[in-house]
Amino acid sequence: MSSFRHEPTYGLFDEGRGSAGLTPDGAAWLASAGTYPRSTLALWREHPDAPVVLPCGSVFDVVSAPAVFGRRMLDRLWGDGPGSGPVAVFRGRTLLFAAPGTAQRLPSLLEWEEFGSRDGGRTAAVPPLLCHGTGDAVTVPAPVADPRSRLPLGSRWLVGPDTRQPWLPGPEVLIWAAVRAAREAVRISIFPPADQDAKVYDVSRRR
Repeated sequence: MSSFRHEPTYGLFDEGRGSAGLTPDGAAWLASAGTYPRSTLALWREHPDAPVVLPCGSVFDVVSAPAVFGRRMLDRLWGDGPGSGPVAVFRGRTLLFAAPGTAQRLPSLLEWEEFGSRDGGRTAAVPPLLCHGTGDAVTVPAPVADPRSRLPLGSRWLVGPDTRQPWLPGPEVLIWAAVRAAREAVRISIFPPADQDAKVYDVSRRR
């Protein structure tokens, strides 16, 4: 894990804020996951619409869910739960940034829920969740949204990191959200609401 407390962020965004609430401090936090955070920040100063690949496991883990199911998890986190950490979409998947160690623990918790529940498995309707931790890397969307990012395979932030120490959910919170999203999926149409992309998640409401 690289030190990021003293990395300069001036000039990163002319507006002071990027896509979906992402701030220069949030960008510094993301960059700190890499080996050369200053180089990442320099790249974003020159090309703020450039995605980058960052390693998982030290600063954050990432749980990747199918796009629609991931949005249902996000809705449950903000509607009934503690809120979420940073969240992005990339190539048809929702990327939920989580506390380090989540990628190692979440699969075993899902297995325990599936085989230990009296009702035959509360996670039976949960689609495969890809857990990225130590030794893995993910493509992080650009700080400033690409105009093409509304395309199905585009990438963008849904909840951008806004501080140098954003709150990150652990495996217990994410399995809670996954179980409730699965129950919702059984009750409603497989088609998402028309205004899914119009939703705004207010980070000031995070508990």
